[in-house]
Amino acid sequence: MVKYENDIRGRIMTVKEYWQKFIDENKSHKDSEYTAWQFGVDADELAALVTDGTKTLTCSGLKLYEIEGEEPPSAGDVSVVLGEDDVPKCIIENMKVYTVAFKDIDADIAWKEGEGDRSLEYWRQAHLDFFIPEFESMGLEFSEDEMIVVEEFKMIYK
Repeated sequence: MVKYENDIRGRIMTVKEYWQKFIDENKSHKDSEYTAWQFGVDADELAALVTDGTKTLTCSGLKLYEIEGEEPPSAGDVSVVLGEDDVPKCIIENMKVYTVAFKDIDADIAWKEGEGDRSLEYWRQAHLDFFIPEFESMGLEFSEDEMIVVEEFKMIYK
């Protein structure tokens, strides 16, 4: 069973129940579709950065979507962000989605991603540490020319 935050009675809610609670309080999203997922490396830490307002952006490799046969995210996509134990932490909505070559990522993107000391140097090293083995696990070699999908989002519920 997928776990959730506790409801008012202290009972663990499912993702579906959490989403319904959000819809009950936000009628404007009643027709929205959503996904539920964890951030890559440290789901709890990254979800906490979202809920405290530090993290307003995330990045992923475009080629990884292509290999999986998935469409990249789009502006307007709504997602339930889960912790490591699949407990929902918040709901976000993509405001802007675009691609940029890894080598062209700038300090603004690094700052909005909100991780580490929020510097471009930290961002580059942390993402090389992530992308190189991720690409290798799919039989690919990572290059700094790789296109990166950048999702700028806002938290709309917690």
